[in-house]
Amino acid sequence: MSWNKKTIWNLTMALTALKEDILANTTICLLTVVALVLGGQGAYADFTFGTPTNLGPSVNSSLRDSGPCISSDGLSLYFDSKRGGGSGADDIWVTTRETVQDPWGEPVNLGPTVNSSSWDFGPMITANGLELYFGSTRPGGYGAIDGWVTTRASVSEPWGEPVNLGSTVNSSAEDAGIVSADGLSFIISSNRSGGYGGQDLWISTRPSLSDEWSEPVNLGPTVNSSAWDWDAELSADGLWLLFTSQRPGGLGGGELWLTTRETTNDPWSTPMNLGAPVNSSSDDAFAGISVDGSTLYFTSNRPGGQGSYDTWQAPIIPIVDLNNDGIVDATDMCIIVDKWGTDDPLCDIGPMPWGDGIVDVQDLIVLAEHLFEEVPPVE
Repeated sequence: MSWNKKTIWNLTMALTALKEDILANTTICLLTVVALVLGGQGAYADFTFGTPTNLGPSVNSSLRDSGPCISSDGLSLYFDSKRGGGSGADDIWVTTRETVQDPWGEPVNLGPTVNSSSWDFGPMITANGLELYFGSTRPGGYGAIDGWVTTRASVSEPWGEPVNLGSTVNSSAEDAGIVSADGLSFIISSNRSGGYGGQDLWISTRPSLSDEWSEPVNLGPTVNSSAWDWDAELSADGLWLLFTSQRPGGLGGGELWLTTRETTNDPWSTPMNLGAPVNSSSDDAFAGISVDGSTLYFTSNRPGGQGSYDTWQAPIIPIVDLNNDGIVDATDMCIIVDKWGTDDPLCDIGPMPWGDGIVDVQDLIVLAEHLFEEVPPVE
């Protein structure tokens, strides 16, 4: 069912008036809200992960394909691959589609201007589609691996000659990273000195796109561990930080972990393992998130793939059955109205599946899209 915003708003006002009328006549029936507890089955306060699916032979090959990064319009997927037809040991490729409902097309190598005879990997495209950050072992850097960026004047023009990010961001160690949606934060995976484990996550910032990057700062022991922590992915709203870790508490080798914050000014929370079905007993790494927060892309060598490592995707599903009774109905709408204007995590389900910090019409829109659906209760 698809509802327009005007209809949703009118319904919201009607429900609010109904609630006030009920309260005025003291005939309210208290709603019992089932608390959704963080668990190890991929379920969180207001979202859950669906079953991962392989992107198939049109995207994946018999060799290693990893590091997926989705463009802001959802129509281009960048990744690195060892498949034939490239310039070096590992090249950056892109697959495109006409609409988000269409299948992905045949991957295209970004060519010798971007790729080199060395290892080029971990692509990260900015929200405007004009900058592509990646890691490389090519000559001209400061360490074993450096962060580089290639730019273009418009999305219809070719990528330019890559530029090293410089000695402030890069070091004599291994450094590669991703940039935030606004282009003002650079999350670096590095084994430089001063960290807590084999590889840590660091952050460099800049006041504007024309300014230089600052000296990187370690994200600290809340995020980093004594193990390897690397390959971060920042959600478009800056409230999710996904990364790969070999720390204890998982199901296999490298696994995907998540740390969150309420606002971009708040500290990061203690990381949570994404659990099954996203993580498995195999290696699961290199996460990417669609701008609307609906899809998680990642790399895995789990059974069912096309090669050694493949790109997979899993839906990020908002939990809209707020009272956990197996159906999305008017009772759930009333729960949202009852929490209107608060930051209640149970009802804060939109526009991202993890919410935006306030219960408002955005959350009612998300719920209305699932109205009258029967859903299995969250255990």
